[in-house]
Amino acid sequence: MDTKILQTLEFSKIVYKLSQHAATSLGKAAAEAIAPSSDIEEVKLRLQATDEAYKADRLKGSAPFGGITDIRAALLRSRIGGTLSPAELLEIAETVRGGRRVKRHILQLHDDDPMPLLAAQAEQLTEHKVLEDAILACIDEQAEVMDSASTELASIRRELRSGEARIREKLEQMVRSSTVQKMLQDAIVTIRGDRFVIPVKQEYRSHFGGIVHDQSGSGATLFIEPEAIVAMNNKLRELRSAEAREIEKILQRLTAMTADYADELLLDLDVLALLDLTFAKARMAHQMKATLPRMNDRGFLKLRRGRHPLIADEAVVPTDVELGNSYSAIIVTGPNTGGKTVSLKTIGLLSLMAMSGMFVPAEDGSQLCVFDAIYADIGDEQSIEQNLSTFSSHLTNIIRILKNMTPKSLVLLDELGAGTDPAEGSALAIAILEHMHRLGCRIVATTHYSELKAYAYNRKGIINASMEFDVQTLSPTYRLLVGVPGRSNAFAIAERLGLQRSIIEHARGEVSEEDMRVENMIASLEEDRLGAEAERQTAESLRKEMERQRDRYEAEMRKFEAQREKMLIKAQEEAAEAVAKAKREAEEIIADLRRLALEEGTSVKEHKLIAAKRQLDEAAPELHKTSRAMKAKQAKPQKIGAGDEVMVYSLNQRGHVVEISGQDALVQLGILKMKVALDDLELVKSSAAGAKVQQPKQAASLKRTRDENVRMELDLRGANLEEAIVEVDRFLDESFLGGLGQVYIIHGKGTGILRSGISEFLRRHKHVKSYRLGNYGEGGTGVTVAEIK
Repeated sequence: MDTKILQTLEFSKIVYKLSQHAATSLGKAAAEAIAPSSDIEEVKLRLQATDEAYKADRLKGSAPFGGITDIRAALLRSRIGGTLSPAELLEIAETVRGGRRVKRHILQLHDDDPMPLLAAQAEQLTEHKVLEDAILACIDEQAEVMDSASTELASIRRELRSGEARIREKLEQMVRSSTVQKMLQDAIVTIRGDRFVIPVKQEYRSHFGGIVHDQSGSGATLFIEPEAIVAMNNKLRELRSAEAREIEKILQRLTAMTADYADELLLDLDVLALLDLTFAKARMAHQMKATLPRMNDRGFLKLRRGRHPLIADEAVVPTDVELGNSYSAIIVTGPNTGGKTVSLKTIGLLSLMAMSGMFVPAEDGSQLCVFDAIYADIGDEQSIEQNLSTFSSHLTNIIRILKNMTPKSLVLLDELGAGTDPAEGSALAIAILEHMHRLGCRIVATTHYSELKAYAYNRKGIINASMEFDVQTLSPTYRLLVGVPGRSNAFAIAERLGLQRSIIEHARGEVSEEDMRVENMIASLEEDRLGAEAERQTAESLRKEMERQRDRYEAEMRKFEAQREKMLIKAQEEAAEAVAKAKREAEEIIADLRRLALEEGTSVKEHKLIAAKRQLDEAAPELHKTSRAMKAKQAKPQKIGAGDEVMVYSLNQRGHVVEISGQDALVQLGILKMKVALDDLELVKSSAAGAKVQQPKQAASLKRTRDENVRMELDLRGANLEEAIVEVDRFLDESFLGGLGQVYIIHGKGTGILRSGISEFLRRHKHVKSYRLGNYGEGGTGVTVAEIK
């Protein structure tokens, strides 16, 4: 792509914006070197990679490029035998570590949401953990070689620290001496040229032996190394030389190790630069609210509300344009400052961005073409040095374009034929457009010549367009209107500004009848377009409202279906749980009945059967009990009297009514008498005589004061004696009221404290006839059996 064209369309400014989003110097350099591609497959791959990075950036944020630097110079120097500095080696280690982090981040993203292109690039990165660990084991974060880099270095530095300490101690003794203090300018120990010295007054130079290493600016102070520490300072210098040699060995060893990996690391840097560039494109797309365009190589271009990326959002006017389907050339007419040049640049710049793998600031559904070249002649390029006028400059550019363009090129021409005689300029413009159109390239041209309106109207494959102008406000709206030729609006503007009507009418008379017909036709087209535009906007608004209603309805339906499914599942689970619970409790009741039958032969007491039956009924699902109660409530009122045979709903037992007392009835159930509410009874058989039922002498009378299940056993395991006594007392009262003859108190074996305390309590209880420990099969000494009076 011609560099001059890129400059004309301001592509360099887009490149600069892109480089500001790069996280590393590698990515920034890659952004600055980016260029549009004319290979459609390469463009599609670039855009796919940008799309994957866009999704990754939206889901998990940008890749962690921290610590990665451009280490190519250091790697190249290591290959030719140069020794790298600790800072360079540290940068290499951090870049290796940063590359590993980027690789793992992208592969993790790929596992969560497939990103094949980014994952393939990340897989190319090599992980040199051995090199990284070796460098970081020798060099700290301040780029200093650590003592642990080698045993020899550690030994040398120990001696250095020890020697420095001895010298300081010696000098401190001298400084504290009253004899020496009067000779010193300051009582301090300092360093000059790696030698420890003390500041001595000039007048005491002859009294103070040693070597002078420096003096103050005034000459009043001499920095003298006393003779007593000269040998010690010499030793320190030897140790520092040894330290430097050992550090050099360590750096050479690490440099040699780096050289072994240099080729792979150079390839890694190229991959990291490409990945950083791709994520920079994604971040720029987020910032400018750009979308992924669909690409083709058949010359078709369709922008939906395309925006110039260098104009502020609040000022830019979106452009809708289509080219390459029904027509291959657009001729834009209209007044100056109407936005023709901006529209021209928008089409060219967005095409260059897409061909470079960038998203474009336009709505979803936009399509762009991969051209083999984009040519532009925009702006006034007159040259004083080359003695070129505006017309000559434009014509020179157009001649160059005509030589190089192909059927797969996009040509953008601004003010075609301007700068010369209007008649000749319009004729030349028509000839140039006709030549380009026959070649088959895509053309967008702007002009002031009205002759080109008629040419575009009569030539197949070429369409007129104009920039909308608001006559009421005398200002352009900057909207591109394809299919409508531009009007001069000169008379309307003059009238709005207050020019005398007689002058305007005279001017109208100077315009040829044919030109007036053309202007009237354009005005009619403009009126029709405005009406169609209003209707289109209304239809679009209705369509969007219908889509919103449809989406809302579908969302409500999905929500309803989900709730219904959830409720069905919940109901099924509750039903299954209720059935399972009833089955478990029924099995337990049957097992208890079998145990009782084994323990007492076949003479199971009637009250035990009733209690077991009640447990079985209460173990039934709640829905069953509710329906039974509802059945009783919905039953027709019935006359129940003494002697009638009835069904007790709550017990599912038949009995005979002994007497009626208000809303309750005393019912004989086997050997038991129970007071039951009338709405809990169903008449089975009426007794005509209403005689009282013969009562067995041994029957006990029980008045139920609450609707509770009477238990036959009490489990006290885990309770203390005080709590157990309270529970036993309550249990015995309920058993007595329930007419039970025998109950079981489970206290466990344990230490026997609970058993003894309960036995003593039973011995004194008024409802207990006798008590004993359980027999074999009843729980033995862990159970006490009490017989109720």
